[in-house]
Amino acid sequence: MARPASGIEHVGAARELLRSAKTAEELRRAQAVLLPLDLGLSLEQTAQAIGRSVNATCAIRTRFAKIAEGVMEPPRAKTALRNHALMNLEREARILDEVLADAQEGGIVVIPQLKPVIEEKVGKSMALSTIYRMLARHGWRKLAPDTYHPQGDKERREAWKKNCPKP
Repeated sequence: MARPASGIEHVGAARELLRSAKTAEELRRAQAVLLPLDLGLSLEQTAQAIGRSVNATCAIRTRFAKIAEGVMEPPRAKTALRNHALMNLEREARILDEVLADAQEGGIVVIPQLKPVIEEKVGKSMALSTIYRMLARHGWRKLAPDTYHPQGDKERREAWKKNCPKP
């Protein structure tokens, strides 16, 4: 016969987590503790009920007990920062609002000129592609294509267009 489930001292915390669970993972954590203690399910039955392996269910129960006893830190929310992100989305939006204030009123945005300003606000050097991706994340897009180089000679360009052989 298998050992009886331990952790009866954590039933209150598990019930509270069951009531306030906002994610499936939080619900599984509470069920992994409550099902064996309240319903007398074995570890195998509990694992099948919550959709995890026996080893994962055992680890979930052990981790829950350690967190409840204060031995271990609770898991961090995964939505705080994206993987490898320099900052969260709110901070990105604040920086872009500061840097692009005149562009919101119809000004022209030249990204290579903004790069040092954004880097100064972030406190780290950034690749140009990172800045383009940041702008895309916040709804900035290229509205008009660059039709000519800003330092080019307009008269020479027009003369070339007139004399250019047609295919």
